[in-house]
Amino acid sequence: MRKRVESTGAVGFGVAVAAVVVGLVLWRYGAQPGLRGGFEGERDWSLLYVELPVMLFGFPAVTLVTWRLSRSLLSCRAGWVTRAVVPVVAVCVAVVVLAWVSLMWLHIRVAPFVHPG
Repeated sequence: MRKRVESTGAVGFGVAVAAVVVGLVLWRYGAQPGLRGGFEGERDWSLLYVELPVMLFGFPAVTLVTWRLSRSLLSCRAGWVTRAVVPVVAVCVAVVVLAWVSLMWLHIRVAPFVHPG
């Protein structure tokens, strides 16, 4: 029983680290035009103190909640293969949806710097 708890914690830590990396990479890619100063050197510093913390803390929080919820819903109703695969698929779907929403949001936020007028 102890080994199962340790492996669950390791997987949770891995999920959180992967979500932080995805959030940071997406923020860097999406916020770059606003931080670079695309139109007359104008920069949007709120990308640093609003969007960056939301993506760095929001991605792992949502993915960990998704992972834990899917594991708890399947804890006694499914076989061990289902309990291992479904949470991973749920986390992957959550990360893809978060990435898509974040990129759309950052695209809207930096649109004035990319296409002024």
